[in-house]
This record gives sequence, C-alpha cells and structure tokens, in this order.
Amino acid sequence: MAKTHSQTSEAEPGVVEQFDVIVIGAGIAGLYQLYRIRELGLSVRCFEDGGDVGGTWYWNRYPGCRFDSESESYGYSWSKELLQEWDWKEHYSGQPENEKYLRYVTEKFDLRKDIQFNAHVTSAVFDEQANCWTIQLESGQRVRAQFLIAAVGLLSARHTPPFEGMDSFEGESFHTSRWPQEKVDFTGKRVAVIGTGATAVQLIPEIAPEVGHLTVFQRTPNYCAPCRNSLVTAEEQAHWKATYDKIHKRIRETPVAFKYNFDPRKTFDVPKEERLAFYEDLWSKPGFTKWLSNFHDIMTDREANEDFAEFVRDKIRARVHDPVVAEKLVPKDHPFGSKRIPLETNYYEAYNRDNVLLVDVREAPIQRITPKGLETTEQEYEFDMIIYATGFDAVTGALTRIDIRGEGGQTIQDKLANGPRNYLGLQIAGFPNFFTAINGVFCNYTVCTESIVEWIADCIVHLREKGFQRIAPKPEAEEAWIEHINTVAEGAIYTQAKSAWFMGTNIPGKRRATLLNPLPAPEYRAKCTEAATNGYADFILQ
Repeated sequence: MAKTHSQTSEAEPGVVEQFDVIVIGAGIAGLYQLYRIRELGLSVRCFEDGGDVGGTWYWNRYPGCRFDSESESYGYSWSKELLQEWDWKEHYSGQPENEKYLRYVTEKFDLRKDIQFNAHVTSAVFDEQANCWTIQLESGQRVRAQFLIAAVGLLSARHTPPFEGMDSFEGESFHTSRWPQEKVDFTGKRVAVIGTGATAVQLIPEIAPEVGHLTVFQRTPNYCAPCRNSLVTAEEQAHWKATYDKIHKRIRETPVAFKYNFDPRKTFDVPKEERLAFYEDLWSKPGFTKWLSNFHDIMTDREANEDFAEFVRDKIRARVHDPVVAEKLVPKDHPFGSKRIPLETNYYEAYNRDNVLLVDVREAPIQRITPKGLETTEQEYEFDMIIYATGFDAVTGALTRIDIRGEGGQTIQDKLANGPRNYLGLQIAGFPNFFTAINGVFCNYTVCTESIVEWIADCIVHLREKGFQRIAPKPEAEEAWIEHINTVAEGAIYTQAKSAWFMGTNIPGKRRATLLNPLPAPEYRAKCTEAATNGYADFILQ
C-alpha cells in the first residue's frame, strides 16, 4: 500500500511547518473537530499519539470493553448519511465495533490524510508577538499554528500508583488503557487485577473463566448495575434510522443528554411498597435507567439516596454466595451516583467461582510488587500476570502532561494546580487561541462533544471574518464561571465520594475540585450560545 501524506508528513529536520489550526487527538472529539475545521477551508493537522484513530476506543481494547451509553445515542449525529449507513450490532457496542466505526468515519470523510499518527506532542508555547503556537513532538518535529485545539480526552491520562518494585516483576503486566493489540493468552495463568472501577468490572467476568486463578485487589467497592446488553434486531435498526431526528432531539433536551429523564417525584412522597416496585422496574431495564430515570432527589438528598443505595446493596448480596465476600463487595462509604455507576454483566457471579479471590486492600494494603508477584501487609502472592485497572487522572490530567505555556510563559500545570480554571470549559485565561475540546460536561459524551466542537469552529470563523488575531477569556469571566460551577455543585451527591475521578480525589496529591460541569446539558449549551451571540463580550479579542 502506498504511504499517505499523514503517515510520512514529518517535515525535513529544521523545517517548521505552518498551519491555521493544530488539533491534538484523533478520538471522538478530534475527528469531528478536524472535519469541521477542514470544512472551513483552513489548513489543519491532527496529531495522534496512537497508531490509528479512535482515542478511547483505540487504547482500551481489554476484554469486555464496551459503551455504557446506548449505541444509537453514542454515534455521531452530524451526518444524516452516516446515520443511515452504519448498523450497530449491539445495544451497548463493544470495543472492536467502536474502533471499526471510527475508522469507517475516518475513511468516509477522508480524514486520514490530515492526521499524523504515533505523534506525541510534548510542548506547545504561545508566541505573543506572532499570535501563534509552536508545537513540538517527541520526535523533535516542530509546527506552528494560529489556533491550538486540545481534543485529548476526558479519561485518557492513565494513572498507575507508583508501587515499589513495579519494574522488577518478571511476568506480563499492563494497564487496561494500554492493552496489547495482539490477543492475550490467559489460559491456566495466575492473574492479578488491581482495581474494581468501571474497567475492571467489564474485564473480570470476561477473563475469570479463562485464567487458572484470578486475584482481585479492591480498594473501593462500587454500586454496579446490570448492563442487560443484547443484539440489535433488524426492526430496531430500522426504527432508529427512521427516527434519528427524534432520538437526537430527545437526548438534547434531557439534563444529561441520554434518553433518560429523572422522575419528577420525590422519593419519600411515594409509599414504600410502590417505591420498591418502582426500583424493581428500574432494575429490570438496561443501561443507566437505574441512575438517570430514578427519583430526581436521589442526586440531591442524602436520605433519599440512601434509600435506593440500600436497595442496590441487597441486590449485590443476593448474587454473591459467600456472605463475607458479599459484604466486601457492598459499597458503604459513598452515596449511589457519587462515582460513575459501572454497568456489568455477570460481574458479581465471577466471585462465586472457585478460581477467583477478592482481597480488600484497605484491610491489607499493597506494599510492593515483587519479581514473582505482589506483597500486601498480610501475605505474598505469586502471579504470571498483573493487570493495572487503576483508572485515570481525569479531565485535567491529559493537559498537564503536556508542557503548555501561555502569556508570560505561565504553564498549564501552574494554572490548573488547584483545579480547573477556564471559561465555559472551552478556553483558559492567559492562553490565547487555545481551545479545549474536552467534554467536561456531566452527560452523554458524543452528543455534548459535538456542541463543543461546533462552538470552537464557529468562534474561529468569527475571528477570521472580523480580522482578530487572538482570543482568550477575560480573567474576571473565568473567575465568575468557576465560582458559578462550584456553587451549583455544592452539596450535590456526586461530589461526596472520598475517592472519585469526578473530583480528582482518586489521584494522590491532586487538589480536590469539581472536574465536571454540573449544569444540565441544555443550560450549558445555552450559556455557550449566549457567549457567542453577545459578541464574545467575555473574551479579550485582539
């Protein structure tokens, strides 16, 4: 196959290529951003760390990886032709199909020619005289562009606790978000999984039947809910294609951009027997119904939340045969919904297997990784493989791992040291012409991301048409926005877990802060629209 421009486009040594726009990341947001910028007739280059498109769906290829959003709501909505061409096989689509979908999108819209793969961006420095960014790659390649867009992902900066002795382990080891492309053979092996978040909950029941023995090291049990995945029938597929306009209108109107809406009743306004019947009905349905179609006050009232949380705990206890193991799997230290609810298939049943052992690391903390396995405060274990399902440095982590420098040489690390500092989640004061196409809104990823991508593209059009060279939020607008976000989030259930990526508290040393915009999705979009229609009055335009 002939090599394309995107595969061989590194400039000659010492040559600095010039573009109108640079996009970092070729995942869900980056691909659509690339498409929108190119439609404007601007020169653009997308740098992707991985070997192909997909972002999350390129890196996370562990067994069991799949959507926790309904497939018909997760796919792009911006191309009616694409919606009619693509058939989803499952209601909650798996990683192989998701990656195939994004490759299909890439080929259909001829995006690959403007993407450079295996291109790790190490730094981006704003030139205040020239009003442009100089971007450097790990390879030494440098490029310049007036606008820089970071589509680096919400959950892409993997976190691995710095266990002593990690490099000494003689077996296989990897983080779930850097899973090998080739098939991993678990047959007869002694395997450790560290972590029981959403990733591990998908992985564990998939590999438990294959391994010789599986030891799961759990810090915090989660309120896991049945996914209830199934194949998409021909009739369902036809119905989606006939009603995509209605589907997307519906999810754009709901607070979290899923097809669900909270029940307007208060929990304790409903008699107990009727309430339990309502819970049972929710539990029987697929997806996030149990969370996002529940009584609205479970996310604001701790007593109401506890009523449903105990219902979920009893569901967990009923599925695990050993009552001691069951109690270890029952969450008691955080409210339901204060961490993202993992969707599972046969997760709890995995612990009924004779070859699966659960270790509570709060009772027996991990001390070190050894050449033969792992040592806790209570005993040593020998393994052939260690899997780190230890999560992500969410939202800000992917930005702070790049040396980004704005006006006066200030760094993104200093700017974000105490939590997110931005206006509308779109731009950062002191970092002109730098946009963050990261969906930090508490909602369905793709739908919310599309509106962010479109806002950025429209903003660039405005600047070009009006002859402006740079844009950045006014510091006072940024301050007011952060204050507003924190006020809205104050007291909300989702802020109350001791350790959760929602608040950055899963990362040792990271300042506790509201990482997700708590506004209902329609309200957030309205504020973004208002910021543009009032002539970008909250921005400094030069």
